[in-house]
Amino acid sequence: MARYKFLLTSKWLGYFVLACFFAAVCASLGLWQMDRRTAVVANINTITTNYSAAPVDFAVAKDQFESLDSSREWSQVTLHGSYDLAGQRIVRNRPLNGQPGYEVVVPFRLDSGETVIVDRGWLPIGNKEAGYPDSIPEPVPGPVTAVVRLKPAEPKLQRGAPEGQLASIDLASYAQTLPYPVLTGAYGQLASESPSAATTPVAFPMPSVDEGSHLSYSMQWFCFGLLIFVGFGYAARQQALNDAFAAEEAANGIDPEELLGRGSAFVAKRPKTRKAGAKPTAEEEEDALLDAQGF
Repeated sequence: MARYKFLLTSKWLGYFVLACFFAAVCASLGLWQMDRRTAVVANINTITTNYSAAPVDFAVAKDQFESLDSSREWSQVTLHGSYDLAGQRIVRNRPLNGQPGYEVVVPFRLDSGETVIVDRGWLPIGNKEAGYPDSIPEPVPGPVTAVVRLKPAEPKLQRGAPEGQLASIDLASYAQTLPYPVLTGAYGQLASESPSAATTPVAFPMPSVDEGSHLSYSMQWFCFGLLIFVGFGYAARQQALNDAFAAEEAANGIDPEELLGRGSAFVAKRPKTRKAGAKPTAEEEEDALLDAQGF
């Protein structure tokens, strides 16, 4: 339409490019939030499927300790063997429910000859010596039947740790400190053991299955991207109306540059001029009479 020719000017084309750029950024952020939600939902599905499923014997799940399939995380596995207390370590900087603390990891030597790592639970920070828990509950010596949940090995961190401690559950580095081979593809987070020790670390709670606000955040970003075009269309319409009003006033002999609020949606109205020779209205005759009487 002719009244919207101004959209082809460099100024309005620049506005349109900016609107497209802003919309693209919003769409990217919306897709990023959707990807995060997809990952969270997949993890929730894994938890709900595996967390309370019946345990399988180690012989069935041995390959998962060598290379863990992400879909098998949290699966329960039954182990028969004994703990090697000499290889026990504590893992630093392991918060639980907002409280700082440690986790206790111990090699578990199976009757079949393999060794896996078991995370027995959480300990609070100590009050006796900085950087160490006050005490570390020991597992029962001798044969034990443990049920553990599969967890993937953690990456190696750049920071170090004091003697007898680990910066993370980096199984490859941990295995290098032990005098026997260890399966390093996954470790077991302790669910139960029999017989159980009189004192044990704090058991791990079930992981959260709340997917968070990723979906609502993504919808908000998509809406922001659409609103920028709504705003652009509204601004273009107001410009077209203003141009049409200015053209009408110019046709009536009024200088458009004198119009109040030029370029704005709110334009002051001027009284319309009366053509020469036209009969005055009753209102105009009344105004003239009052002017003559000094009112």
